[in-house]
Amino acid sequence: MEEQYCPVIPGFHPDPSICRVGEDYYLVCSSFEYFPGVPVFHSRDLLHWTQIGNALDRPSQLRLPLDTPSSGGIYAPTLRHHDGRFWLIVTNVSDGGNLLCTATDPAGPWSDPVRLPDVPGIDPDLAWDADGACWCTVAGVHQVRIDPHTGEVFGPPRQLWSGAPGAKAPEAPHLYQIGDYWYLLIAEGGTERGHGVSIARGPAPSGPFEPCPANPILTHRSTDHPVQNTGHADLVQAQDGSWWLVLLGVRPGGGTPGWHVLGRETFLAPVTWTDGWPVVGDLVSGPEVTGSHRDDFEHGELSPCWISLRDRPTEHCTTKDRPGWLTLRARGVSLNQPDVVFVGRRQQHPACQARALVDVSTGRGGLAVRLDEEHHYEIEAATGEVRVIARIGPLRSIVASQPLPAGPVVLAIEIAPRAARDARTGPDTIRLGVESDGVLTALAELDGKYLSTEVAGGFTGRVLGMYATAGTVHFDWFDYDF
Repeated sequence: MEEQYCPVIPGFHPDPSICRVGEDYYLVCSSFEYFPGVPVFHSRDLLHWTQIGNALDRPSQLRLPLDTPSSGGIYAPTLRHHDGRFWLIVTNVSDGGNLLCTATDPAGPWSDPVRLPDVPGIDPDLAWDADGACWCTVAGVHQVRIDPHTGEVFGPPRQLWSGAPGAKAPEAPHLYQIGDYWYLLIAEGGTERGHGVSIARGPAPSGPFEPCPANPILTHRSTDHPVQNTGHADLVQAQDGSWWLVLLGVRPGGGTPGWHVLGRETFLAPVTWTDGWPVVGDLVSGPEVTGSHRDDFEHGELSPCWISLRDRPTEHCTTKDRPGWLTLRARGVSLNQPDVVFVGRRQQHPACQARALVDVSTGRGGLAVRLDEEHHYEIEAATGEVRVIARIGPLRSIVASQPLPAGPVVLAIEIAPRAARDARTGPDTIRLGVESDGVLTALAELDGKYLSTEVAGGFTGRVLGMYATAGTVHFDWFDYDF
């Protein structure tokens, strides 16, 4: 049997950055076009993680214009703890570039951002030297000294190291002082199948840097490992002195070329040191669990796992109008549009089911599996009818429909992995239908490969969620079973 490697944070949680304070570990990830942005996680053992908030959870912190494209928005944060505070630096590629926020509690609230207009590029990192100078290193790999309180830069950016000769996309730099050296960890090869992690070291934050003779210190390129695209890593030392690496990877499924549908996920690997260089071991499998998460929308505020497209104005999304229900008021008229009112959670398991009790007596809406505006499947209800819609690239089709009796209805989406029968076999099947007395009556069963990064492109993963495309739609509860 093929060995299974489970992420420590499954689903669309890429570009992990980590820091430790005492016995506690904190981790953040990219969030792209979704609001709120930058999910924040906590762990005591590096294996079991709980989301405790989102760093960018107010419009004053996160501006995502409605023309923000899918896979735009928030890229590659770095999280650090320094001088009694948590520091988060991140890039909003759709509005203003790099920004920096701070907090005394990583669960929030986080400050309004300090804008960094003179810090170019993406994937910003923060490191402080013994004199208190703050160094910001960005993809490229370039570096500039900054005042993190004001955003002022001191001098022009300078090139540090460009990685292996001929390797594309040197990015995701992280700078650490470990022992007698400053280490510069980067990703290179692109975030697709050629992704890898390399490292160099030097006597000062500004170098000069010599590359590790064993670079790349981690890559799964040109292997049959079940986890691919491994890279964009960050180092952390545990309280017992051991070292660990968090990184992103994907789990392709189906035939050729292999389709990953959950996005880039967060994995963990052990690190040892030989001759002053890190040696990365095999991935450590995270906990493989089954269960159910139910939200009855009775607590006033949505839990941190819920994300929306680009914004979440209360006039379009609220739990106040009908207590115990989530109310969505339509803005865009279909999921093809960037301003559609949508509230979802990341698909985190290859086999799962999403269900919701929906009242469409005053509107039209339903449940969707979304990758982007051009790649989504949905089960949509309105007075008198329920239908399945598929959008694949430029093609949009009503796949099936049937009459719908009056009254609230349970809509359901069931996702099941598929074993590869031939080169064209997709990674999973997606069944969409109506549930009655616990039995799902499927209106359609669709191939999941069309909702994959290999088909759609981009940097995100699937999100399962509720939406409204006309009038007002109420949701009594939402179940995510896995």
